[in-house]
Amino acid sequence: QVQLVESGGGLVQAGGSLRLSCAASGSIFAIITMGWYRQAPGKQRELVALITSGGRPSYADSVKGRFTISRDNGKNTVYLQMNSLKPEDTAVYYCYADYRSGYWGQGTQVTVSS
Repeated sequence: QVQLVESGGGLVQAGGSLRLSCAASGSIFAIITMGWYRQAPGKQRELVALITSGGRPSYADSVKGRFTISRDNGKNTVYLQMNSLKPEDTAVYYCYADYRSGYWGQGTQVTVSS
């Protein structure tokens, strides 16, 4: 019964900010690498950011300096703070957990208007 539930998506103007959350529940008893991917219409799903069990973040070049991934292990939650949003950031954002064969959230829509 492992579940990843995303929230925080929405519509924002270019230059604005959003904060995505991913709450993990179920049979995950270890602190593991988690991350965020995104998929725009007609495009392949791409990695946005990862955070290791020790809290080390990594980012796609396209979001470096604008996005911040973090985690709260006590709440079993991973966050993605997105600042200075651009229209090209528009996509469905998916939470990912590198546990066993991997788990995905249902996705949350982020739309950035120009």
